[in-house]
Amino acid sequence: MACPVTGAASVALNPVIQPLKWLLGSWESDEPGEGSFPSVKPFHYTEKLHFSHVGQPVINFMFNAFHADSNKPLHRECGFIRMQPETNRVAFIIAQNSGLVEIEEGELTETQITLQSQKLERISFAKEPHVQQICRVFQLLPDGKLEQTVSMATGDQPLTQHLHVTYRRLS
Repeated sequence: MACPVTGAASVALNPVIQPLKWLLGSWESDEPGEGSFPSVKPFHYTEKLHFSHVGQPVINFMFNAFHADSNKPLHRECGFIRMQPETNRVAFIIAQNSGLVEIEEGELTETQITLQSQKLERISFAKEPHVQQICRVFQLLPDGKLEQTVSMATGDQPLTQHLHVTYRRLS
């Protein structure tokens, strides 16, 4: 799967994704994000997000995370966001560099998207323990910043907050 990274600023936004217009553009973590999980030493990271469109009823996205101190590349996600027409139902289709592929679905309420994994698949040699569930919330804050919180469960850990980060808009 080729990861989408470009947009078409001169192409009209498809009306189906108009409710998600507030996501479009490039974002960068305002301060280092915080990561933790019972089986992982707490860590800090920076992240860049890019949301674009090409006139189709879908938003393309790319997320790139880096170690906060060394700037070493860490985690990458890319994929697509779709909305069920004339509803507040949202779906994220995500491929991760760890070998995990997800379908997350949920609801849009004004400027908040709440998602839960519906389907998780992984490469046959993925590192254990395997992720069993992911919950993700994006929220546009009153000051114009974007906040993301990710929780996950693995085969040996219950659903627990894993990541929290706030972004500022670059474009």
